[in-house]
Amino acid sequence: MLIDWFTILAQVLNFLILVWLMKRFLYKPILNAIDAREERIAAELADADAKKVEALRERDEFKHKNEEFDQQRNELLSKATDEAQAERQRLLNEARHAAVALSTKRQEALRDEEHDLHQAISRRTQQEVFAIARKALTDLAGTNLEEQMVDVFVRRLRDLDGEHKAGFAETFKTASDPVVVRSAFDLTAEHRAAIQNGLNETFSAEVNVRFETAPNVISGIELTTDGQKVAWSIADYLASLEQGVAELLQEKNKPAPQTDSEPVERMPETRNQ
Repeated sequence: MLIDWFTILAQVLNFLILVWLMKRFLYKPILNAIDAREERIAAELADADAKKVEALRERDEFKHKNEEFDQQRNELLSKATDEAQAERQRLLNEARHAAVALSTKRQEALRDEEHDLHQAISRRTQQEVFAIARKALTDLAGTNLEEQMVDVFVRRLRDLDGEHKAGFAETFKTASDPVVVRSAFDLTAEHRAAIQNGLNETFSAEVNVRFETAPNVISGIELTTDGQKVAWSIADYLASLEQGVAELLQEKNKPAPQTDSEPVERMPETRNQ
């Protein structure tokens, strides 16, 4: 049997190439991975030992701090007890003084309450008088009076000064909502037409108007748009009168200055409305 040395050498060469390839691409990465894993495990074991030592140290430190805390707690408890006793005594003394002061102020409060009651009665009487006046004016409003109110309101529109007229005109141009005209009574078609014509003539434009009824507008008419307002009503005169009476009552209720001279009789003050 003849030996084919060429085939044998080829197989040996193939085997050597196979071994080199396996070592290069298989065994070496596996060995590197095993070495890296061993290093990681060793590092984790070392870290675990270090953490164990740190935990033991922290346990001893925590135990020591607990002992110190118990000692401080006992000291603070004793100190707090002493302070509480002292504070209790101080509060009792303050309560006694407060009771004496309260008894003194009670008499003053009774005198002030009597004075306030007198002022409250005066204010209530004043309010009732003006409420009756407003109700009477509302009940007495008739056709002729309503026509006069419309005429006065239109004249007031036309008599607006230049600054206010310009402000209203600018508002009418930019406002998206219609102008609101409120009155205490239902305006007739003629009254609405008169107000509409007055607005158009005053501002030289076609003004969009919405008419509403407002009982609180006592015997009068008001126009509002975008925060601006022009109005005429008897309520304005009543409000002025009410303010004057309130000021008079306030002046009357002021304590008179104490002087050594003889008191001088004064005539009552009058106000023109």
